[in-house]
Amino acid sequence: MASHRKSRPAGTRVAGIRTPALATAALTSVALLSQTANASPSADDKPSLEEVEKKVDDLYRQAESATEKYNAAKEKTATQRQRVDTLLDDVAKRTQELNDAREELGRNAAAQYRTGAAAPDTATFLLADSPQDYFDQTQLMDRMTGRQKDAVDDYFTQQSATMKKRQEATKSLETLTESQNDLQQAKSAVQQKLSDARELLSKLTAEEKARLAAIEKRKQEEAARKAAELARQQEAERQRQEAAQQQASTEQPSDSSTSDSSATDSSYATKAEKALAFARAQMGKPYVWGATGPDSYDCSGLTQAAWKAAGVDLPRTTWDQVNAGTTVSLANAQPGDLVFFYDDISHVGLYIGNGMMIHAPKPGAYVREESIYYDGESSIHSVVRPA
Repeated sequence: MASHRKSRPAGTRVAGIRTPALATAALTSVALLSQTANASPSADDKPSLEEVEKKVDDLYRQAESATEKYNAAKEKTATQRQRVDTLLDDVAKRTQELNDAREELGRNAAAQYRTGAAAPDTATFLLADSPQDYFDQTQLMDRMTGRQKDAVDDYFTQQSATMKKRQEATKSLETLTESQNDLQQAKSAVQQKLSDARELLSKLTAEEKARLAAIEKRKQEEAARKAAELARQQEAERQRQEAAQQQASTEQPSDSSTSDSSATDSSYATKAEKALAFARAQMGKPYVWGATGPDSYDCSGLTQAAWKAAGVDLPRTTWDQVNAGTTVSLANAQPGDLVFFYDDISHVGLYIGNGMMIHAPKPGAYVREESIYYDGESSIHSVVRPA
């Protein structure tokens, strides 16, 4: 599948949000993990617990990215299949019209032959599968009636249109085959990444799994702390904006731009409330890659379905959803906004306020509320307001 977006250079910013290179994030993660467990490998070259944890996280990330490729390929395949079906129906219709035109030629030729109005070779011309070569015989054409000429013209028109549609259908079938191949490759990539992750986890001892759980708990505690800090910042920003609006209203009571802005905010809040209500109703349902509901979701499938419930159509993939709205700063994020993660924009969640979101995290997990800092501050890519 063709790439949807060019890679962003390391260290760039999107709407005031830092997006460092993945390597920096990985080093930060390793440094954090090294505080909780011994990172040195064993004598038999068995990977350390931290190496396993990082590898598993990386594999899940790669699986999610491959899932978005799968989603894009699936959508493209469905569109192409619909086009092929439409073209094949058109070919069948035009073929029937061509057969009807050929039968009309046959009836005219038969009637002409019975009455002796034309020579036998006229009937041969009219009944031939490809009588175009005979058109150069001016004498023969002169002996045809106007009705016969109309029938011949109609036949050639139908024949040309049918051949063109057949060529279009053949080309579309080839494109469909390519799309299906892309779909299968993306599917295989997801399955392979998930299989590798499961294999790594299966080799851990009970003690190692317990240590991993402790590491995860520390990460969640840090994410909760960051979410609370963001909530305080956002509240301070909200109060600042309210004070500014009140001052502007006092100084310019007839300013229509202020009322227009308030109406826009109110309209968005109403839609966002519907999207969030839908998302909350999905909590506890499993993450399944490529799923769009109603029983399971992947990350972009959940955000798409949530905003559809609010009457807003979002594209299928994270790569397209990130462009389906207005980018805002994290400090100005409102409930309903989409929060995107990682440099490759392979994950998305639905912001609910106070530094928290609802998202479909990864294979083996369920739709849940979680801090937007669940994978560290550096993982946040951007925030987009879709309506």
